[in-house]
Amino acid sequence: MSAAQPVVGVLALQGDVREHLVALAECDVLARPVRRAEELAQVHGLVIPGGESTTMSRLLINFELLEPLRLRLKEGLPAFGSCAGMIMLASTVLDGRPDQHQLGAVDMVVRRNAFGRQVDSFEADLDVTGIEGDPVRAVFIRAPWVESVGDEVEVLATVPEVPDSGAAAGRIVAVRQGRVLATAFHPELTGDGRVHRLFADTVRAA
Repeated sequence: MSAAQPVVGVLALQGDVREHLVALAECDVLARPVRRAEELAQVHGLVIPGGESTTMSRLLINFELLEPLRLRLKEGLPAFGSCAGMIMLASTVLDGRPDQHQLGAVDMVVRRNAFGRQVDSFEADLDVTGIEGDPVRAVFIRAPWVESVGDEVEVLATVPEVPDSGAAAGRIVAVRQGRVLATAFHPELTGDGRVHRLFADTVRAA
């Protein structure tokens, strides 16, 4: 593992694993799937993909990864969660299952399936703090949104308050706390690698 090319893992239990691996491969990092604690121990950063958060939560237990991942995050492991990954990283989840486990890496309250219940799939052009150039085309699929954040959380993007946004207008959909980044949308599905590059830069800086 060289300092010039850090190793970034993608939690490969369920969800958009391949798409994240492809996106990371364009960011001058070594991208690897992570399914075991020994694989987690070898990465400099970790992506938690979109998928189904309750299933992912159960699989973290089954694969004996929940506590090792919580420990590494507490120690400062850079992480990026998209959609279900955002839910996993949150400290509090609304509308989640009672047996759902949280990683607690970002001090935020997330509403699970917020977009799924109200506007189903949804797309919007977002201005994202830290990303230069054109707006980011964001794809939301049965996505969460952030109800509130703690004092140490930086809001990176909100849904534009335009008529087409409906109930989603003004909702927080991208945040950062320290080395942890989370989005309600799926940057791995659009071919725009800027969010992944932002995370790769965070890993390199760490």
